[in-house]
Amino acid sequence: MPSLPDGYRALVFGASGAIGQALCHQLQIDPRCASVMGLSRDSVPGFDLYSEPRIAACAQAVAASGPFHVMLDATGALTLNGRGPEKRLDELDAEHLLNALHLNAVGPSLLLKHFVPLLASGERVIWGKLSARVGSIEDNRKGGWYGYRAAKAALNMLLQTAAVEIARRRPLAVVAALQPGTVQSALSQPFVGDDALHPKDAAQRLLAVLDALPAMGRAQFVDHLGQHIPW
Repeated sequence: MPSLPDGYRALVFGASGAIGQALCHQLQIDPRCASVMGLSRDSVPGFDLYSEPRIAACAQAVAASGPFHVMLDATGALTLNGRGPEKRLDELDAEHLLNALHLNAVGPSLLLKHFVPLLASGERVIWGKLSARVGSIEDNRKGGWYGYRAAKAALNMLLQTAAVEIARRRPLAVVAALQPGTVQSALSQPFVGDDALHPKDAAQRLLAVLDALPAMGRAQFVDHLGQHIPW
């Protein structure tokens, strides 16, 4: 990533998933990247999006490896406890909605809370979070997928609010909500065909997009081709 300082340090959340693994690999083969740390629920140290104490402990454990210049959050889930997205109002279930919100919005916001202090100061830094086009309120023309849509919309608001605050101390920070395209992964497998993007291609595109984004003091919602998506 040429826009970052030579010898930059990277951290990837959700490194055990298809896109997370691909992002780690692409960063590892960048000769300008000094180190890449991949974190997941099963890594050591690890984190759990349902447990703020574990998130806080993980941040404390990796602090000595920083400061970091790029943090990428590839966490998220579309199917929860064997149940896919709701297609109609009569399928809504309070527990399922709350789980979707916790995993896709609340947990990632707690990662922001505990890991943003580990970003470098006085240099360009990047926080990239996988979101989804269905999280766009303006772009919603088909309906359905209630919990997932609501969670991603909430995530986008949390990112935007955090970006305003982050810019006060790190004016060179880039914060982005990322639409990775339809990717071959466990998350999307029940819903996509064979023409979905390979994770490697998605990762290469996302890193190129992030590398080109300017620091604006606000979050940006972009897809894997660099096109801006309406909030």
